Amino acid sequence: MPKFYLKIIAFYLLSYTVTAQDNAHILLSYNIHKNIKPYIKEANAAFERGDTDLGKKMFDSLIHNYLIGTKFDNFSIQRINKKRLFLNSFKKPVYLLTYTSWCLTANGEIQALNKLAKKYRKDIQIVVVFWNRKEEIKKIASQFNSPIEVCYAHETYNKDDLLVSTLKHTLGIPTTFLIDEGMNLLDIRRGGINLGSKISYEESFTQNYDRFYDSISPLLINENRYQSSGLSK
Repeated sequence: MPKFYLKIIAFYLLSYTVTAQDNAHILLSYNIHKNIKPYIKEANAAFERGDTDLGKKMFDSLIHNYLIGTKFDNFSIQRINKKRLFLNSFKKPVYLLTYTSWCLTANGEIQALNKLAKKYRKDIQIVVVFWNRKEEIKKIASQFNSPIEVCYAHETYNKDDLLVSTLKHTLGIPTTFLIDEGMNLLDIRRGGINLGSKISYEESFTQNYDRFYDSISPLLINENRYQSSGLSK
């Protein structure tokens, strides 16, 4: 009998180990760190030759072949003057944007994001992550309205190692991530828009609003399908 019990225990331990490994393999962090190096090497070589189109295509290929469709990690991120949040605590899709304080936002960009966050606060959660220390972003953080969760992360913070190495040191700044209510990664978009210094505030606001709305549309469509299926969250 003891041998029989030992065999059962060994079987379940093996099953648990295999399941845990399979779950790890579908995570965004696993797939980025596994596949990023050859793409960076080839993309950098293309940029050095002046072939920017090929360089961009290499990163787009990485995103579409290996990253979209993975499970977004349940990162823990520090909020401004609040406790750390876990991304899976939101029971709705997440639109996550990464910035840094030295890469200035365009005139009207924050205001456009604020308007969208207020309008669709019941449908999606907007999370902004700055790759900075807390003291570096206090001023700019105050410009975002309350529906937006403003967070920060930095290489020198022990709890941010995986977050920074996965999102900042691989895909660059700024980058946006579309995550559905099941933590599935729907899309990644890199870079912003260069509107120039002579554009008016009104035009900048409109273009940024349209850009953000275009980005979150897949989340809104996906959320509407989820709700119409009759499933409760």
